[in-house]
Amino acid sequence: MSSETISTARQWPDPPAEEAYHGLAGDVVRAIGPHTEASRVALLIQTLVCLGNVIGRTAYFMAEASRHFMNIYVVLVGVTSMGRKGSSWAQVLRLFRVVDPDWAKHSIQAGLSSGEGLIWAVRDPIKRHEAIREKGNRATGDYQDVEIDSGVSDKRLLVFESEFASPLQVMAREGNTLSVVMRQAWDTGDLFTMTKNSPATATGAHVSIVGHITRDELRRELSTTEMGNGFANRFLWVCATRSQELPEGGNLTDADLSPLVERLKESVQFAQTVGEMKRDPAIKGLWAKTYHELTAGRQGLLGAVTSRAEAQTMRLACIYALLDKSAVVRKEHLLAAVALWEYCQASAQFIFGDTVGDPMADTILQGLRGAPDGLDRTAISALFKRHKGGEEISRALTVLREHGLAKVGPPSQDATGRPREVWSAVGGNANEAKKEGEPNSRRTGSTKPETAKKAKKGGNRK
Repeated sequence: MSSETISTARQWPDPPAEEAYHGLAGDVVRAIGPHTEASRVALLIQTLVCLGNVIGRTAYFMAEASRHFMNIYVVLVGVTSMGRKGSSWAQVLRLFRVVDPDWAKHSIQAGLSSGEGLIWAVRDPIKRHEAIREKGNRATGDYQDVEIDSGVSDKRLLVFESEFASPLQVMAREGNTLSVVMRQAWDTGDLFTMTKNSPATATGAHVSIVGHITRDELRRELSTTEMGNGFANRFLWVCATRSQELPEGGNLTDADLSPLVERLKESVQFAQTVGEMKRDPAIKGLWAKTYHELTAGRQGLLGAVTSRAEAQTMRLACIYALLDKSAVVRKEHLLAAVALWEYCQASAQFIFGDTVGDPMADTILQGLRGAPDGLDRTAISALFKRHKGGEEISRALTVLREHGLAKVGPPSQDATGRPREVWSAVGGNANEAKKEGEPNSRRTGSTKPETAKKAKKGGNRK
């Protein structure tokens, strides 16, 4: 276990089940893993993101009336800046620069700052309606459309943000449209804003995102609004940390990677011929059970940021299938996707699980968890330096009680005989600290979908 994660060992998610390393993506991790300090799961998820973006707007699956293409949003979250997140990206990009050099040169950008800027990177041709004039600049009364910008022909875009805190900060500014456009890009690929002076729009954009951030930065910069408005649940949140120490570095050569590159090229070429993807009829029952588990409602902020579980899982399953050069999602592809989603869900539990998304309630909960004997109303008011009224505090306490995170003790009296109301945390306070090494599913109170086998865990340990 590395020093960077010792302080959070009780909460850090267990590695993904081995099913997550199915097929070609797993072979990439197994080939690169021994030669890098990067997390195995970081190598895996970024391989899937790159494949899903390189193939463009080709393969898709239907969920009711919506087409889901293979563009994925991922944020790698480390405890510190020493999580080797950048190393994982460099290793994966090394492969895909050879798989599709043109994509690597032109379709990878950084600098998310506004919705208008994101649209501009994948914009359609821009035309202006102008009056037709004769010689001498005399108007004829007729009009024509004149192209003033040819737009972007390749609508593939992978946005890589090594400092994901930066776009989170700009999204908090009044009037910034970045969050809205990013959500459009995940959903449909048809991008627009209501900004009067921004004529650019984009149709059929294929946008993927990879961001890197530390947990403290993420919790500080991701606003409550973005947590609950559908922005956060379009991302896969992936805890990543250094897997090993290699003082001398690795010794993986281009020749070592050449067989993987050829296989990736074949998968890309196949995927670009695929239209609608289907699930194997043989896994109908398995999918029904998985769907039930993935769509089970969860409370609080964790529920808000993981509420697209079924769509995220199917996008992952389809990418696993395409890597196998299959237009049909088979059992092994679904199990791989579920195993990876379970890790993303456990990562979200580690990042967001001890909050409810209500600033007052979260402050009180933090105070209660640090008070083994609980806090009365006077002590709770002191958490806010007595700047919050009784009604506001009562509302926040009600939120905590409804989420099963706090409880009020039996009626009592203070030294003067006045009623005294004492609140305490339910789970996670100083009296209820969990034992080191307790299994993740018991620690978080969650139940993992039974569709992924409990296989031997692999390598991205702290």
